Amino acid sequence: MEELESLRLKDYLQLSQEEAAKRMGVSQPTFHRIVSEAHRKIAEAFVEGKAIRIEGGNYVILSANKETHVPIPKMTPGWKRGGRGRGGTPFVSE
Repeated sequence: MEELESLRLKDYLQLSQEEAAKRMGVSQPTFHRIVSEAHRKIAEAFVEGKAIRIEGGNYVILSANKETHVPIPKMTPGWKRGGRGRGGTPFVSE
């Protein structure tokens, strides 16, 4: 989930690497490694036509005004992102 959070902060919210690292509670070099690996996995999925999947668990999403507990569903093997519905994450399946 660190990779997903790094993408959300850096690419979706367009925070600086410094601010994103601070929000994740990691050093800038560690943040850079996390987000670089997420970008590599997404590129691999696009180029090789692999599915992008999400692993299950419960996570807390913090926003400016509130804290939201979001259950993240487990996707069955072979689930592929497409059309409408839930977004994917940078976890690439074979």
